Amino acid sequence: MRLIINRAVFYLVTLWAAITVNFFLPRLMKGDAVDAILGRMDGAQVTPEAINSLKIAFGLDKSDDLLSQYMQYLGDIVHGNLGISLSLFPQPVSSAIGTALPWTLLLVGVSTILSFLLGTGLGVVAGWRRGSRWDVLPPLSTFFTAMPYFWFGLIMITVFSVNLRWFPFGGGYDGSTIIGFNAPFIRSALYHAILPAATIVITSMGYWLVGMRNMMVSTLSEDYLVLAAAKGLSTKRRAVSYAARNAVLPSISSFSLSIGFLVSGAIVTEIIFSYPGLGFLLYLAVQNRDLPLMQGIFLVITLAVLVANLLADIAYAALDPRTRVIS
Repeated sequence: MRLIINRAVFYLVTLWAAITVNFFLPRLMKGDAVDAILGRMDGAQVTPEAINSLKIAFGLDKSDDLLSQYMQYLGDIVHGNLGISLSLFPQPVSSAIGTALPWTLLLVGVSTILSFLLGTGLGVVAGWRRGSRWDVLPPLSTFFTAMPYFWFGLIMITVFSVNLRWFPFGGGYDGSTIIGFNAPFIRSALYHAILPAATIVITSMGYWLVGMRNMMVSTLSEDYLVLAAAKGLSTKRRAVSYAARNAVLPSISSFSLSIGFLVSGAIVTEIIFSYPGLGFLLYLAVQNRDLPLMQGIFLVITLAVLVANLLADIAYAALDPRTRVIS
């Protein structure tokens, strides 16, 4: 319990720092949503009165100093008010994020967990049976991991969508289906998620596989495994309960740290596949200089990374009792 409280306090401070950066950093950008609109009007003449009316409509005419805006921003976050989206006006940011978040959770959540489980599991087998045909897995997985997300995604689209026509080019579901909790829509959503999910899994699985395989090889030389073999314990028990349980500890720590990189890769993947998640929504927000929407999405991503780190710390403590004493 003490470990959880200490970690929770640490992550709350980290969250406050992230919120502060999230507030000030976008305000260093030049231009706003009105500038983006004017830039797409191909040089059409717009009167200053019309520009001022647009700024009033989008709420960009505030003359408060940054400190007052910052305090107002903190208060709004506490009350769950993330503002009004400029590009989706008058839709609230929370509503726009609420619509896109389930898609990202489906794609990133399932893909991340699947890549971790597959990579770790195959790494255990490759490490335990080193010197066998399983040794082909590390270099093969490293080859795919070295590929950028967007490049591999384009290859997947070219092969499976353009040439073989097995999967759709993009999108999250078939436009002819009715959105809701019904069998046709669920089948369509899962069908459209296969290619982007496979892109994330294949390009990220090798990291876990190679790391786990190396840790397994290192762990197999430990004295407690020699003692376990001398006691006559089964191969399965020695591999899982002794070797894998200790070898997986660094992977759990790396898992929490890599969430940010996986999210960034998923953003690129969503853009490539026009997948209606947070990544594609963020891309549209940047295009339209939608500051409130960008801030809301960054806040959600920050929360996801911090929660993942907290859960990883708890899992680490559960697997390694020594951390409870140290903490």
